[in-house]
Amino acid sequence: MLQLHGLGNGLTTAPLVTNGRTRSITAENPTGEKGQGGKAASNLGTARKGRPCIDLKQGETATLAHIQGAGVLQHFWITVTDKTGAKGHPAQFVLRDLVLRMYWDDEETPSVEVPLGDFFCNGFARRTNVNSLPISVNPTGGMNCYFAMPFRTSAKITIENQHAYDIGGFFYTFNYTLVDELPENAAYFHAQWRRERLTEIGKDYTILDNVKGTGQFVGTYLAWAALERNWWGEGEMKFYMDGDVEWPTICGTGTEDYVGGAWCFSNLKTGEPESYSTPYLGYTYYKETTDIDPWYGHQVPMHGMYRWHLPDPIRFESDLKVTIQQIGHDHAQLFERSDDVSSVAYWYQMEPHADFPVLLPVEMRWPR
Repeated sequence: MLQLHGLGNGLTTAPLVTNGRTRSITAENPTGEKGQGGKAASNLGTARKGRPCIDLKQGETATLAHIQGAGVLQHFWITVTDKTGAKGHPAQFVLRDLVLRMYWDDEETPSVEVPLGDFFCNGFARRTNVNSLPISVNPTGGMNCYFAMPFRTSAKITIENQHAYDIGGFFYTFNYTLVDELPENAAYFHAQWRRERLTEIGKDYTILDNVKGTGQFVGTYLAWAALERNWWGEGEMKFYMDGDVEWPTICGTGTEDYVGGAWCFSNLKTGEPESYSTPYLGYTYYKETTDIDPWYGHQVPMHGMYRWHLPDPIRFESDLKVTIQQIGHDHAQLFERSDDVSSVAYWYQMEPHADFPVLLPVEMRWPR
């Protein structure tokens, strides 16, 4: 039974008592050790909210959690100040300047390497509320993740501050269960970020490639800045798996179709895109074209959307590649277009995993 291994959750498993040991890592108990929480002192005295957060120096990589033994990370919460240490300087790009990494079982290269905001479906370094099953972002900037993340010997989670300034006020909680063993088929969680600041005309954007091994793809987040006029979302999602080369096994019908929307997300009364956020599908961010955005310096519509393949995972046995087209429609016909596309791919697989592409330097994660 999965609940015995710390993997089950929900109303049906809530009454089931197991021998799992619940632990939590915060700045108040950075090791998660039993009986070691809340010892720091504040102006109110010892054990009165003495260390609720940490500061991140510019260029610093901080280890948020380092867990030994077998277990399952079941939930974590993060929030970060919207001011930096530079005398209250606005942290304009901080959600893309902080890099979240996760390592399982003492591996040398991370299984998760994603800018903090994009991991939580907050692309463009913009705080956006999200009301989905595995990712929930609440006012104001309370970022929650419920993806189950098993590990057999250790787990390490780090955050790197690539922002231009020190950051004062980084808050976090990692809730996990230590277990005696895990099922043999319990795979490891992975997430990878990519961006093309200007996609190539007629060439599909690659969301994920070079995945080798057995596993299942469980989600996509897209942060799409439409650099050209007219409708941008006719492109089809493609999954090449288990030896597919020229043609994919799974091919969708359009970008808004992939995330469960239809007809350009248009509100029937206003004709403007209408946002939504559901357990598995969401179009959570749309910036009006009439606004001048400081990221780009001109009118650029920005769109954030997600799709979770939790009830319908994309299973693969040996390899996987995921792409999406950039195709528009000008009210008369389809046309190839070029946009600024960022993405996060979320999947589980058995280790070892192939090396990730080198993460774009911080200045290349900003607009042109």
